[in-house]
Amino acid sequence: MDKESKVYVAGHNGMVGSAIVRRLEIDGYKNIIFKSSKELDLRRQLEAENFFQAEKPEYVFLAAAKVGGIHANNSYPADFIYDNLMIEANIIRSAFENKTKKLLFLGSSCIYPRMAEQPIKEEYLLGGYLEKTNEAYALAKISGLKMCEYYNAQYGTNFISAMPTNLYGPNDNYDLNNSHVLPALIRKFHEAKVSNLEEVVMWGTGTPRREFLHVDDLADACIYLMLNYEGNETVNVGVGEDISIKDLAIMVADIVGFKGTIKHDLTKPDGTPRKLLDVSKIGKIGWKAKIGLTDGIKMTYEDYCKRY
Repeated sequence: MDKESKVYVAGHNGMVGSAIVRRLEIDGYKNIIFKSSKELDLRRQLEAENFFQAEKPEYVFLAAAKVGGIHANNSYPADFIYDNLMIEANIIRSAFENKTKKLLFLGSSCIYPRMAEQPIKEEYLLGGYLEKTNEAYALAKISGLKMCEYYNAQYGTNFISAMPTNLYGPNDNYDLNNSHVLPALIRKFHEAKVSNLEEVVMWGTGTPRREFLHVDDLADACIYLMLNYEGNETVNVGVGEDISIKDLAIMVADIVGFKGTIKHDLTKPDGTPRKLLDVSKIGKIGWKAKIGLTDGIKMTYEDYCKRY
């Protein structure tokens, strides 16, 4: 992939896709293609096929997806599995048919078994039961990475898969019902601060542990893998450290400036007890995350304040 290559970023309006576009532009890539979901519905096979036939992208970052937190995944499982299966199947097939040189499929760490040994190695995939609260999304993502693997095996394509840990950063979704935990906490504590509330309620016990990767680090990793990695094996992308949700909430409250108390709603689910990725493989390839969690949350809160 060189600076003049025709690069398609699917999902460029989302948090991940927009970060990849920003990084490509900073690095001097001049021929980037993107279409909004209003212009191109990637769930529709004919639309995807026509787009690829017309544009013939040489390189594809498949970041388009329907995403959300525990509440959204629990409430709309049919939408999560259908939309994600259709998007990835249509793009991967169209990339093959139009001789795309290389494709990077972005999955999620939720593909791994709920009770996987920690830290989670790539080979633990399909080694146990999935977390029920996001099973539909996970099944779709597993299908996508397996589709890349099978096309490589049968047709000799160069389709790779990256599995990022929990993400946060600019252009995140801060909807309290459908967002992930970190942006939801930022919004809750900010609104509590400006409203002079004395208490913030958060879901669950706060004991689950999660790993958080800034989306700009993920964008850096995606481009690094596109330039430096080939193979059927998926690659974990993370920071190699985790934090309890309770400690995360305390950190976010401090950064936002909320001085009240934090109450736990024990009627709400915790999700997977722990999710920490083993990042030794990507480390051996030559990549490492650069943005620390405190600095990353500060930058994300600045983004939230600008947008809201």
